[in-house]
Amino acid sequence: MGARVNTAIWMESSQRWRIDVQKDGVRRSFYSSKPGRNGQREANRKADAWLDDGIEDQRMKVGTAYLKFLEGKRQTTSRSNWAPMMSRWNNHISSVIARKQVSALTEQDLQDVLDRAYARSKLSRKTLICLRADLCSFLKYCRKAKLTTMFPENLTIPTAAARGERTVLQPQDFVVLFNSDRTMYYGKVVQDDMIHAYRLAVLTGLRPGELRGLRWKDVKKDRLELHRSTNCYNESTDGKNQNARRCVELSDLARMELEAQRRESGKVTGDTLVFDIPTAKRFELHLARYCKYNNIPVCTPYELRHTFVSIAKVLPAGLVKSLVGHSQDMDTFGVYSHELDGDAQQQANALNSIFSRLLAHG
Repeated sequence: MGARVNTAIWMESSQRWRIDVQKDGVRRSFYSSKPGRNGQREANRKADAWLDDGIEDQRMKVGTAYLKFLEGKRQTTSRSNWAPMMSRWNNHISSVIARKQVSALTEQDLQDVLDRAYARSKLSRKTLICLRADLCSFLKYCRKAKLTTMFPENLTIPTAAARGERTVLQPQDFVVLFNSDRTMYYGKVVQDDMIHAYRLAVLTGLRPGELRGLRWKDVKKDRLELHRSTNCYNESTDGKNQNARRCVELSDLARMELEAQRRESGKVTGDTLVFDIPTAKRFELHLARYCKYNNIPVCTPYELRHTFVSIAKVLPAGLVKSLVGHSQDMDTFGVYSHELDGDAQQQANALNSIFSRLLAHG
């Protein structure tokens, strides 16, 4: 172990632990914001790691390391994941830190990336959160590659960053959605061939990519078993995150929509897609055209998911999270067995009541 003879001390002014150490003439400070002795030990561990492990390449530039990092993402994740990361690097990160040495990066350098991205482009809060996640993931890659020992802990989103506004369907719009299947197509009034996809999105909270990837073999008698998603590049993936593989219990209305879709689709097999939605853009354009014709607020396919969450907010939070795949620490099969024990039926019964009441008021 390196020759550390001091220990972290609590800095009242910044409300965090700090320890200063030196190696080969280089002085570094390490921090922890955790209160109590756990925070002190964490700061000490960071210092020890730096003293013990060392940095293998003191001269590597951020630009070189970041492109290697992105290449790893390109090889191991879908295009819908790595392409936006590449865009954020090109537009917001490269110009600020590409020429700096990785070993000399400071947390303030990373904070400058966020602050300048907001100041120059007025990015939304959601985009800035993605940018911060990119930086933290890159630093994790660099620590594994022994290019740095820095743990960015206090990167903050500018408080003035705007939160994106979402359009959700109100109860009167919900009634229209379930009473009209008409739309305007090249000057003619026709049945919207994606109407059951819109309705199922509102009834289940499925992501647009999950709707596009849904196959008839995933539709069971009283539930959907979600295994895949089709992204905006028409790539089939396992879903947005580890919780995307899940089971969704179907309400009576949701089963009716799927039955109607099956009848209108004609002869189908297990591998047949439930909805013929060739591209994400086509889905969005069809929905916008439907909304305009029926005089309801124009929303996006993803905002249909927001509509579901808004309607289902009377349910316990844990049930809603499992339905939409939002939980960060729940095993997919654990969710499945738990639902079989009774939660799934509670979801279905509660949703039946909510949706039926909305339609009755229409």
